[in-house]
Amino acid sequence: FSVLCSAILSSYLLGERLNLLGKLGCMLSLVGSTVMVIHAPEDEEVTTLDEMSSKLKEPGFLAYAAILLAVCFLLIFYFAPRYGQSNILIYLTICSVIGAFSVSSVKGLGIAIKGFFAGQPVLQHPLTWILVITLVASITTQINYLNKSLDIFNTSLVFPIYYVLFTTIVITTSIILFKEWVTMTVVDIIGTVCGFFTIILGVFLLHAFKDMDVSLGNLPQVLQSEQQAPVTRDDKNILIEVDNSSIAPEDKPKVFMIRT
Repeated sequence: FSVLCSAILSSYLLGERLNLLGKLGCMLSLVGSTVMVIHAPEDEEVTTLDEMSSKLKEPGFLAYAAILLAVCFLLIFYFAPRYGQSNILIYLTICSVIGAFSVSSVKGLGIAIKGFFAGQPVLQHPLTWILVITLVASITTQINYLNKSLDIFNTSLVFPIYYVLFTTIVITTSIILFKEWVTMTVVDIIGTVCGFFTIILGVFLLHAFKDMDVSLGNLPQVLQSEQQAPVTRDDKNILIEVDNSSIAPEDKPKVFMIRT
C-alpha cells in the first residue's frame, strides 16, 4: 500500500511521472513480494532472550551477517562515492542490507519488552543493549541513505525498488536465522522462487524503461509501426524490372534510355 501511495502522491504533489511500464513493474513487484510472503514459512517460536541469543550465535547466521556487513561496507566506502549519484540501486541496497539488522533487532527487542512486563530481568541482559545499539545505528543509516536516494531519484521509483529489496533481504534473513528453510515444502520453495523472479521482472520494468513516454493514451501510437517512405528507384532499376518480367502487358510502353 505504501508503494502505491508513494507513486500516486509523488505524481500529484511532486510532479514526478511514472509511465505505464513503471506502473506495471510496480504491480509486479507487489505481486512477487506478496507471493514470497505467502509461501515463506512461519517464524519459529522464540520467547526468551537466551533463545534469541543462541540463534544469533549460530555459525550459519554469523557467516551470513558477516557477508552482509562486508557488502554494506563495500557499498558505503567504495561504490557510493563513485556511483551513488547515478545508480539508484547503490543507496537502496545499503538501506535494504542494513534493514536485515534492524528487523532482527526489533524482533529481539519485542521479546525483551514482553519479558520486561512479565517481570524478567531483561535490563541486566547484555543482548538487550546490543539490540538497542544495533537498532539505532541501522535505522540512522537507513534514513540517511534513503534521504540521499530521494534527493536524487524519482520518488515513484525509489519506494518500489526499496520495498522489493528490503522484503527480499528480510525474508532471507528470517529463513537463515530461524532455519525456516528446513520446514519448507516443495510448493513453498517453488512459490518463493517464482515470487522472487516476478520481483526481478518488476524491478527491471521500473528501472529500464523509466525514461520512456509510455501511457494508455499514446500506447497505440507507440505500438504502431511507422509507415515506410516510398522507395525512389532510378531508371536503371526500372529497366531491369521490365526486362526480367516474363509477361508484360501489351499496352505498357517500354522506355529505354541511353546516357552518354
